[in-house]
Amino acid sequence: GAMLRLCLLLWGSLALRGRADPAFLRRAPDSAGLCTYSFTVAGPAEACPEAAAGVPELRAELAALAARLSRLEGRERAMGGSGPREPQQGADLGRFRSFPEGKLNPARGGAGGRVGIAVPCCGGSGHRRPGRQWGRAGQCGGCPSPAHAVPGPTAAPRWEPQPLTFQELQSERTEVPVSRLLEETALGRPGGAHSAGCGELVWVGEPVVFGRADSIAGKYGVWMKDPEPVPPFTRDTTWRVDAVGTEVRQLFQYEEAEQLARGYPAKVHILPRPLESTGAVVYRGGLFFQPRNSRSVARYDLRGETVTAEREIPGAGYHGQYPYSWGGYTDIDLAVDEMGLWVIYSTESARGAIVLSKLDPETLEIRRTWETNIRKRGVANAFLICGTLYTVSSYSAPNATINFAYDTTTGASRALSIPFENRFRYLSMLDYNPSERQLFAWDSFNMVTYPVRLAQA
Repeated sequence: GAMLRLCLLLWGSLALRGRADPAFLRRAPDSAGLCTYSFTVAGPAEACPEAAAGVPELRAELAALAARLSRLEGRERAMGGSGPREPQQGADLGRFRSFPEGKLNPARGGAGGRVGIAVPCCGGSGHRRPGRQWGRAGQCGGCPSPAHAVPGPTAAPRWEPQPLTFQELQSERTEVPVSRLLEETALGRPGGAHSAGCGELVWVGEPVVFGRADSIAGKYGVWMKDPEPVPPFTRDTTWRVDAVGTEVRQLFQYEEAEQLARGYPAKVHILPRPLESTGAVVYRGGLFFQPRNSRSVARYDLRGETVTAEREIPGAGYHGQYPYSWGGYTDIDLAVDEMGLWVIYSTESARGAIVLSKLDPETLEIRRTWETNIRKRGVANAFLICGTLYTVSSYSAPNATINFAYDTTTGASRALSIPFENRFRYLSMLDYNPSERQLFAWDSFNMVTYPVRLAQA
C-alpha cells in the first residue's frame, strides 16, 4: 500500500546515508489493530541521549511525546475497531516529531535505535487524501510542518478514504490555439492539407533505421529518394552511395526502401567520374554530385546514364578547405527543398562562412547567392526547408541541436535549440526530402530518417 511504499522509501534513504550495518523493517499489529512499522538501524559513534544528563529539555520533550502517544492508544482502544474515522478533539493523529537528518530518534540506545510509526494499514479504507505529498518523517503534507509540531492536544484533520487512483497525480494544461495546432499537424505530415505550403522547422523526431551498411566502405555515405521523380523511377525508388574510398563510382538503385533494408539492389550504376564525399542528391531524374578533387558540380542522368551538365562554383573551397566539422571533404554540399536545388559551400572571400547558391537543375547555372554569418567548420551538417538553411551543432554528441537558421527571404539568421539525436554518434550526411517531409541521414553505417514538424510563421 501507500504507507508501505513510504516506509520502504524511508528505509532506502537510511541505507543511502552510508550506514555500514544493515537496517531492518518489521510490521506488526498493535492492540488497536493498527499496523506498526519499525525500523532498526545502527547508531553512529556518539553519546546516547540517555547518557546526556545535562539536557533536561530533551528528556522532558521525549516524556511529553510518550504521554501523548499513550493517550492516543487509549482513545483508540476505547473507540474499538480499526480504519479511518472522525478523530476526537485533542487527538494528535498524523503528527510525528521530526529530528535532525541522520538522527531519526534521539531515544535510541547502544548499538542501534528503533523508529516506530503507527499508521492505518494501507489497502481497503486506509488511503491518503488526494493531492497531498508525504514528507521524509512520514507525515501527510496536509498536516502542520513537523518543525512547528508542539506538545499538547490538537485537533487532527479528517482522514477520509479515497480511491487509490487519485494518489499523487499531477497534471498541467497548456492552451494552444486550434488553428496553429491544425497547421502544425498538416505541415508535419506528408500529403497533409497544407503539404504544398511552407513553414518553419519547430521539431525533429527520433531517428528511424531503414538499413545498415555491411562493409567499411559504408562507414559514411549517402542515401536518398527523388522528391520529383521522372519515369520509370518513382518516389519509392531509393538510391545509395557508400562514400568511403578514393574511387567512389557505384550508385546503388533499389525499387523501394524495404529492398534497401534487405541489401539487394535492383541495379548498380557506375558513374563516369568518381564523386567526392557525401554531398550528392537525386532530383528530377538526375544525380547531382561533386566530382572528386574539384570545385564543380555535375548532373548524372539516371535514365541515359551519362553526365549531362557540369559547372564550376566560383571560388568554392574543395578537398578539405572548408568542410563541415566532421571533415570528410564535405566542402560542397548539395540540397533540395520545396524551392528547388541548392549548393552549400564557402569561399576565401567569405572567410569560411557558409555561402548558399540557388542552381538551375538543368544547366547548373547559379541563379542567386547568399553569404551567411554561420561558420561552416563550426557546424556538423546543413539542410534546407522552404528556403531556410538549418545547421546541426554536432555530428557525434548524442543530444545535439538544430542550432542556427538562415532565412533567404529576409537575409537574417537566428539561433535555435531544437533537439536532434545522433543515435550512432557519427553523422556524415543529412538532407531534407520535401515530398516526404522527412530528413534522410547517414549515421555511422546506419541509414535513418527523422520526422519533422513545421509551423507557419
